[in-house]
Amino acid sequence: MRPVGTPMDGKLIFVTGASGYIAKHIIAQLLEAGYRVRGSVRSLDRADAVRRDLSVALTDAGDLTDRLEFAALELERDAGWDEGLSGADALLHTASPFPLDQPRDRQELIRPAVEGTRRALRAAKAAGIERVVLTSSAVAILNAALPAGREAYVEED
Repeated sequence: MRPVGTPMDGKLIFVTGASGYIAKHIIAQLLEAGYRVRGSVRSLDRADAVRRDLSVALTDAGDLTDRLEFAALELERDAGWDEGLSGADALLHTASPFPLDQPRDRQELIRPAVEGTRRALRAAKAAGIERVVLTSSAVAILNAALPAGREAYVEED
């Protein structure tokens, strides 16, 4: 078994929305598995808070600054995407707007989600990334009826 913190052949995984709840869980699992991670945040001022949150979840956070780096990216701006994903082996796209209050215009949620996903995918293609994972929110099935004969939602939903 590989010791915790040993790089997986130097593989770098890019995770969008690194300051988000789901992204932090994903990043912790990647770091525990020995991957290096580059995460996107809207402002690099958030990097220390993400590192602090992750340090309590990791078996060994001693070299966290060597294994976790950040890129400042915006879902609705082109700047930095190609550079941010350069050198990455895979993309996990978790970033999406999550306002506390529902906006009056649903495009305030849809537009940045769609544009951000397109930017991430274009940058992944430009970087030669062949493995992409897009996450979704449980809200995507919030009011969906369960298929006949099922009592719970499953991953395919």
